[in-house]
Amino acid sequence: MTAELGPEPSSLDRAPRPKALLLSGVGRYADPWHPFPETSAALAGLLREAGYDVDIPADVDAALETLVLGEDTDLPDLLVVNVGLPRDELPTPGTPDAAAGLARWLDSARPLLASHVSSTSFLDLPAWEAGVGGRWVRGQSMHPEYGPAAIHVLPDSGPLVAGIPDFKLLDERYSWLRTAPGIKVHATHTHDGVEHPVMWSFERGIERGKSGRTFYDALGHDAASYESAEHRELLHRALAWLTD
Repeated sequence: MTAELGPEPSSLDRAPRPKALLLSGVGRYADPWHPFPETSAALAGLLREAGYDVDIPADVDAALETLVLGEDTDLPDLLVVNVGLPRDELPTPGTPDAAAGLARWLDSARPLLASHVSSTSFLDLPAWEAGVGGRWVRGQSMHPEYGPAAIHVLPDSGPLVAGIPDFKLLDERYSWLRTAPGIKVHATHTHDGVEHPVMWSFERGIERGKSGRTFYDALGHDAASYESAEHRELLHRALAWLTD
C-alpha cells in the first residue's frame, strides 16, 4: 500500500530566503592591491551556503543610498562590506544620501559583516569606525608582507570559536589597528611580539539602548584566504551569530 503524499508546498508557502547586500570594491571603491571580484565571490559563496540570496550592486554609493528609502521590510537582512578606500578627491561615502543610508544602518539593530580592507574606508563617516569597532589608521596601522600567517584562536572568547584550533593560511596580517574597548576578540596574530586582533564581534549601540551586531574579519586579502577550512568555519559561525 502506497501512502498518499500531500501536495507540494507552493512558493507562497515557503519561507523567503534572507537577503544579503554585498558591497564589493567596484568603481571608486576598487584599488590595485585587492582582487575584489574573487574575494567578493568567495564571500557570496559563503553567504549562499548559509541560505542567503546575495545582491552585489555595481555602484556602492547608489546601493547605500537605497538604505534611506522605504520601510524596514524593504531593506536587506544583512549588510556585507568588502570595499577599498577611494583615492580621489570626493568624500567617502560619495554622496550625502549614501552617508545617510550607511549611518542609518549602523544606528539600527541590523547586522553588519565587514571584511579586510573595509576598515580603511568611509573616512568621512565617523559612525563607520564606531559601528565596526575599529579601523585602519594611516601612519599607525600596517601589515607584514603577504604570506603564511599563523592565526591564534582565543578559546575563552565564547561559543563562536568552540573547538576551532589555531590555523595557518596565506593572507595579510593587519597590525596596529585602532579598536574600541567593547569589542570581543576571537582571533589574533603575533607581530613584533604583540598580539594583534584579526577577528572580532561587537554589539554596537548598547549605550543608546539599541543593539546591532557587527563582525569584523581582517583576513581575506585574496581567494587563498577562503581556502582555509578554519577561516570558513569561523565566518559561518559569525553569520549565524549575526542573525541569531
